[in-house]
Amino acid sequence: MVPERFAPVLAEVAPLGELFRAQHKKLFLVGGSVRDLLIGRATTELDFDFTTDAHPDEIKSIIAGWADAIWTPGERFGTISAQKGSRTYEITTHRAEAYSPESRKPDVEFSTKIEDDLSRRDFTVNAMALEITADAPVLVDPYGGLADLMSKVLRTPLSPTESFSDDPLRMMRAARFIAGMQLVPVDELVAAVRTMADRLKIVSAERIRHELDRLLVTDHPTAGLWFLVDTGLAEHFFPELPAMRLEQDPIHRHKDVLTHTFAVVENVRPDASPDFDFRITRLAALFHDIGKPRTRGYKDGKGVTFHHHEVVGARMTKARLKALKYSSQDVDAITELVALHLRFHTYAMGWTDSAVRRYVRDAGPLLNELNVLTRCDCTTRNEKKALLLARRMDDLERRIAEVMAREELAALRPELDGAQVMELLGIPPGRDVGKAMEFLMEIRLEEGLIGTDAITERLRAWWAEHR
Repeated sequence: MVPERFAPVLAEVAPLGELFRAQHKKLFLVGGSVRDLLIGRATTELDFDFTTDAHPDEIKSIIAGWADAIWTPGERFGTISAQKGSRTYEITTHRAEAYSPESRKPDVEFSTKIEDDLSRRDFTVNAMALEITADAPVLVDPYGGLADLMSKVLRTPLSPTESFSDDPLRMMRAARFIAGMQLVPVDELVAAVRTMADRLKIVSAERIRHELDRLLVTDHPTAGLWFLVDTGLAEHFFPELPAMRLEQDPIHRHKDVLTHTFAVVENVRPDASPDFDFRITRLAALFHDIGKPRTRGYKDGKGVTFHHHEVVGARMTKARLKALKYSSQDVDAITELVALHLRFHTYAMGWTDSAVRRYVRDAGPLLNELNVLTRCDCTTRNEKKALLLARRMDDLERRIAEVMAREELAALRPELDGAQVMELLGIPPGRDVGKAMEFLMEIRLEEGLIGTDAITERLRAWWAEHR
């Protein structure tokens, strides 16, 4: 008997199934949607993937009168995409493909057997299909995916060596399933990844970046991150990550930097703030201490050991993010958070209005993300210290709210603009205007809004001394 939770999905796909059945073709719902239906996850918000024994030309003919739109960028790989209402459907001819040893793209061979297609799926839990052209829905599970799903086992349908040779990115994808679904990889899978980790070099940076992002936004990514490090995969796309292992954190002396880093990543929760970018903050948490192994033992002029690594870390972060082909917007945001993540600790004596203004000015649009990262960076087991840091952070956020209520901190700028400066001082555009604006900005940060008359008098006095 089909579980009741299947009903909405089956009802939605039934008309499509009837179209294929009328043409004596089989159609199977396949992949993640079947897996999620079996474990009770919501699937009605996802796009649907299908596989069929119909060839691409036949697929287009069958759905021509049903789909609102059809597009064919993946036709050479057997995939026809369709839009019906708000839903996207991807329908792919059964494949028995394999990747050439040095290729990033598959050599496509079509098949008439669903078992061939499922054998080329990444993991057994994704190698199940639900036939919707039979008299009643039929689960096709030739590789024991349902049993593995129930027993929390991660295996490949074929040998892991063959599966990862077909697509080396599957080795990274394993980390996501280990983290996101709490699956335990079999020994053969782990051994194959360790042996084949360098195959990741043929995978594009864009695909690696996408998989890293998907891992990081799982509820609890730590197990997957450790898998990347322990198997040697991280060495091939993020070598700075394993370099943090066993490096002692000068602040959190009871743990190595990598352990602390993963704890901070875990601490960043989707509900940490009403309005913040979860993915960006998780990435910043992953990178925030990247500079520590490079600056171990460094002391600045005051004997402080933990500020210099912000500068080094920001440079390393930017280089690595660019190598992974992150967007310029992402690179700038994450790098800035890494550069600022210890700024909170520089105000140990309390939060004056001036300190609040400078903190908000430096954080800019990343204020919420920086506050979340700062809170999450506290992983100490010392309850007294943790409580003290939490109270200081509470005090900072309270002070920000107070100053914001009096001043327009969100648009912090000098009290006079450049045009007013030129008119008051009788000077043309140029370096002097820039210096004047810096002077006015310093007053704004230190003293707040002092009024038009006062700021005009201060500007003229400054100009009399500096012209």
